[in-house]
Amino acid sequence: MVAMEVKNLSSNWKKLQEQLKKQPQKTSLSTPTFTASKKPASKQKKQGGSDGAAVSGHDGKTVKKRRISDISSPATKSKGQPVPEKGKKNNKKRKMDSETEADISEKLAETKIASRKSSSASLTKVVSNQSTERSSKVNEGLSPTVKVGKYVAIDCEMVGVGPNPDRDSSLARVSVVNYDGEQVYDSYVQQREEVTDWRTHVSGISPKHMLAARPFAEVQQDVAKLLDGKVLVGHAVSNDLNVLMLGHPRRDIRDTSHHPPYKKLAGGCSPRLKMLASELLGIDIQGAAHSSVEDARATMLLYRRDKDTFEREHAKKWPVKVVQAAEGGRETTPEQEKRKKRLKKKKKKAKK
Repeated sequence: MVAMEVKNLSSNWKKLQEQLKKQPQKTSLSTPTFTASKKPASKQKKQGGSDGAAVSGHDGKTVKKRRISDISSPATKSKGQPVPEKGKKNNKKRKMDSETEADISEKLAETKIASRKSSSASLTKVVSNQSTERSSKVNEGLSPTVKVGKYVAIDCEMVGVGPNPDRDSSLARVSVVNYDGEQVYDSYVQQREEVTDWRTHVSGISPKHMLAARPFAEVQQDVAKLLDGKVLVGHAVSNDLNVLMLGHPRRDIRDTSHHPPYKKLAGGCSPRLKMLASELLGIDIQGAAHSSVEDARATMLLYRRDKDTFEREHAKKWPVKVVQAAEGGRETTPEQEKRKKRLKKKKKKAKK
């Protein structure tokens, strides 16, 4: 019985092996695996649906398959949240950069304005402190101690004379200060004509000031010496020079009433000194009667505050030109050349 069972078993085993050879090899039952489809991705997409294909395993369970595009696409995160694309990222970055640049430029402009205001305020404070310390002497004449320097500012007070006092003016006081606002010269001026309007409410001049006033010729000579070879700063300075009956090279004049940036503040017109002092320097002048010393200091402060701009504008009209002289001679400016020609013409006329 036992021998017969072994024979039957061996014959059955052989039959089973032959059947297995004929049939394709099946997957192992112990570890269930899924055979990857060799179809192209486009076909799989068509068959599997849009968001994922349901794959059935050998045990009948369905497993949802994720698309490769879902994993590798930069447009979505693993949590399903949208991720900005590269182009959008760059655009946002550019926007942020432009916004930050605009913010920075605005902040720089604000700090520049603030620093400019603080610098002008500090400059005003320094000069006002200096003036109070010195306690400028009214009608002192030429100061024996103060150095003049390269830059001087001038201002004059006038009174009305003749039948038309509103139109005709005469010099009543002249003041000159240096670059630091120190009083270099101050004098009342004797009148050569009958004064018909003292303009006291504006000029601050009254008949009592004429008691210690100096003759016009003396004042004119003193001022002419001070202005010689200097850069003259003033507000509507041509009026001051006219009343003094003096001339000055236009190349060496810096007039705050003609400065283009200041004219813009006044809507294209000549600005008032009081307005410029208030707006740009933060000081009040000409509260009641004018003071020529105070006005001259304010004018010099304005020039010092915007000196670079003044010189740039001035260079447009008067570019620096030097004429080479002959060997052994000195270099001369065009203004000096004109003076020489005038002198030669005068000498020729005198000989005739």
